[in-house]
Amino acid sequence: MNKDKISIWQSLDWVTVLFYVSLMALGWISVCGASYDYDAGGSIFDFASRSGKQLMWIATALILAVVVLSIDEHIIESLSYIFYIGMMAVLLVTPFLAHDTKGSLSWIDVGGGFKLQPAEFAKFATALCVAKLIDGYKMNLSKWPQLLMAATVFIIPMGLIVMQKETGSALVYTAFFLMCYREGMSGSVLFAGVAAVTYFVVGARYAEVPFWGGQQTMTGQFMVLSLIHVFTSLLLWVYGEIRSDFFRLFFSGLLVIVCAMLFSRYVMPFNASWIVLLVLAADIVYLTLLSFKDQILRYFYIALFALISTGFYYSVDYVLSDVLMPHQQTRVKVLLGLEDDPRGAGYNVIQAQIAIGSGGLRGKGFLRGTQTKLKYVPEQDTDFIFCTVGEEEGFLGCCAVLLLFLALILRLIVLAEHQYYTFGRVYGYCVLSIFLFHLFINVGMVLGLTPVIGIPLPFFSYGGSSLWGFTLLLFIFLRMDAGRRRSQHK
Repeated sequence: MNKDKISIWQSLDWVTVLFYVSLMALGWISVCGASYDYDAGGSIFDFASRSGKQLMWIATALILAVVVLSIDEHIIESLSYIFYIGMMAVLLVTPFLAHDTKGSLSWIDVGGGFKLQPAEFAKFATALCVAKLIDGYKMNLSKWPQLLMAATVFIIPMGLIVMQKETGSALVYTAFFLMCYREGMSGSVLFAGVAAVTYFVVGARYAEVPFWGGQQTMTGQFMVLSLIHVFTSLLLWVYGEIRSDFFRLFFSGLLVIVCAMLFSRYVMPFNASWIVLLVLAADIVYLTLLSFKDQILRYFYIALFALISTGFYYSVDYVLSDVLMPHQQTRVKVLLGLEDDPRGAGYNVIQAQIAIGSGGLRGKGFLRGTQTKLKYVPEQDTDFIFCTVGEEEGFLGCCAVLLLFLALILRLIVLAEHQYYTFGRVYGYCVLSIFLFHLFINVGMVLGLTPVIGIPLPFFSYGGSSLWGFTLLLFIFLRMDAGRRRSQHK
């Protein structure tokens, strides 16, 4: 047993562990800076303070990491489905057990003043399950039925978390599509995702802006429908069999759109978007006929893309007005510049930007941030913890933190690619995809680049649930990698 333990510690990737410990240490320093109260006084090590409690969470996270490393990776793999089913059951009952916390039903009171958020622990269970499924059935995610089967595994927790009114935590699970891309999923799926975001932003942002000075044609509708035609043509260029099909579709449609635009501008004003809609209808019919005539299924999929894109665009208004909650609608509209709400939904971002900007190049120093000390930034030690880094450590400190995260993610890519088995590789890509999503969205919302959806910055944001969740994600993978290294030296 002693030999086995020594071999595990010797085969552990200590570079990743160093990144993990460094990020937690910097995170604790940031929590101290964001939560320390000069008026109340006291020590940053006092367990009654936020910094003291975070220190306790860090200590327990390290213990959790050691426990995970002591479990054989084959046992973890064999329990993958059980972990997943158990966590889905917990997510299902959470709304009935949780108390309302700022409109969310995602926190369960475990006693002693402590609360846990099951959604944070569902990430590692979902990653294990999808890795086990892909490995066990030798899936090729370039095939739609197998992709849908794998996607179902992470769509289920998304739905359960939405029931808890935690849209931000649910969106994290879309990061699994990055893993799917590595495992063979067509790049057209990611392209469709980018296209959907473009339709939403352009359609919502310019919905009420007249196009080219006219009053009948709205810029949002005209531009989005035109983009659908362009994107459909690009897919035909990439996946079509004959280039002439692309030229025929693209330039004939473009000619009609330009003529409609000029006619509406200089001859008789009318809504030119209806002509673009007719062009899209012609695109769909043309591609469908080609798919039957030449027996090429890809043409039908491209036609389906155009049809779904059009339907998606016309659902944007419904989503904004009926699906999103009022505070979420306001946040999206403020981000898109549709509303100016400096004392409401835009307050957090404005204050966070002021805090980061006030830090300058080198920052104001530890515990010297005026914005954070005066509590101008709400949630400054959780969702907006990065603004504390900017104020106290400055631009250089922000760069150092981002580079450290980048080094961790690149290291995880290297380790994932070195795994012998599909299970380890898929799980590794799930882990790094989740880290990348959290980093991009959290920093983006602090800088005003992404909507404020309330997700933590890994190893930085205050709280035990997120820290434990990220620790489980990372060290299960490190245990798999240690097993791989140990078997390599036998």
